[in-house]
Amino acid sequence: MFKRIVVAVDGSDTALRAVDKAVQLQQLLPEAEILLICVYKHHSLFEASLSIGRPAEMDIPDKVLSEYAREVVNFAKAHAQERGATHLRGFVRGGRPSKMIVKFAKEKEADLIVVGTRGTHSDKEGMLLGSVSHRVTSAAKCPVLVV
Repeated sequence: MFKRIVVAVDGSDTALRAVDKAVQLQQLLPEAEILLICVYKHHSLFEASLSIGRPAEMDIPDKVLSEYAREVVNFAKAHAQERGATHLRGFVRGGRPSKMIVKFAKEKEADLIVVGTRGTHSDKEGMLLGSVSHRVTSAAKCPVLVV
């Protein structure tokens, strides 16, 4: 049924619940592989040049965000392993989160994408879905489970 499950993580509680759900699915389908992905928003050199502070290296925003995304993936991976996950890999990508999640799922030939209802940047109370989960469900070619 599901051979490859992509789970989008961003450090939020809902993302960890998405990881938990993917692990539960994997326990039902032991051959399924879980692919964790954290997408950081790429900052162009132009955007960096508009900041008040001028870093010595202009790639600092992307470097810091990439390192943080790697920490998020590593934490989610450890979280999944504590819950019994096997066949687990983590990935970091830069770009617009919803587009990169869908593109990554297509590249990896995912059978399912699991996302949390809201991520770390959701601040609108009362909405059913966050903007990333909404866009992923609209654009994905495979089923999407929103947790």
